[in-house]
Amino acid sequence: MLTKEEFQNRIAMGAVLDGATGSWLRAHGMPKGCSTELWVLDHPDILTKLQRGYARAGADIIYAPTFQAQPIVLASYGREKDTEEINRSLVALSRRAAPGCLIAGDLTTLAGSCDSFDPKCFDLLVENYRRQIRGLMDGGADLLVGETLMYPQEAEAILTAAELEGAGAAMYSFTMQPDGSLFSGAEAGPVLRELEKAGACAVGFNCVPADDMTAGLVLKLRRFTKLPLICKPNAGVPVINAQGVAEYDLNPEGFAKVMAACRTAGAMLLGGCCGTTPEHLAALTGILSEA
Repeated sequence: MLTKEEFQNRIAMGAVLDGATGSWLRAHGMPKGCSTELWVLDHPDILTKLQRGYARAGADIIYAPTFQAQPIVLASYGREKDTEEINRSLVALSRRAAPGCLIAGDLTTLAGSCDSFDPKCFDLLVENYRRQIRGLMDGGADLLVGETLMYPQEAEAILTAAELEGAGAAMYSFTMQPDGSLFSGAEAGPVLRELEKAGACAVGFNCVPADDMTAGLVLKLRRFTKLPLICKPNAGVPVINAQGVAEYDLNPEGFAKVMAACRTAGAMLLGGCCGTTPEHLAALTGILSEA
């Protein structure tokens, strides 16, 4: 695993993150209500096609599909005992799909599993993230990313777990409101600043709609941290179709224009979240190459 310094040297001139995983998989056969991680292990060729598409589109960093591969979630499928092996296997799958890219071990919010404000919950979070991180490291992840986080306590728990497991580079991104507040009500900027002090290698946001306000959010957060800033928004606003599936309204060209403005505003790590595809990423890298 890369150290913080090694990772920051690699992305000193900026880097392109990948796009969505879950929304793309659902559009290509993954049923609702299943474990994405277990479904991917049963359908590796579909994930490989997606990640190779992102690599061809110019992604520098691919997120392994380990989003909810924590024991407390896997217990719902009777697979908590396999936590480390599932994470290890999914990182290895991403490595084979995109051998020229950095592979980030992906961890996410556990807000639905316990009350983040309960002191007992913090210990539960740390233990869940520790087991996941062991598997990510065994699989050869280059770095960790905590994404779609909702509460500062979750980032603190990941940071604590990473330190206890001897992990290296880790970055953190929150889902947040357009005004820069977290869903807990806390202002995001000071939280990002504290993560910088605690040793994060990059911070920012994901899973917010890409629109005319996104560059303004980058500018607001930029004032709080000197770290590389992550900007990984959705392809606009979702609309639920007749089949109950979310469709996103921002095409690749529109998405790329929003992201170019975010790059000008100071974001260095650019990618896509829900609704984005390899075509969105190709449009992004194309417009960045023109700058």
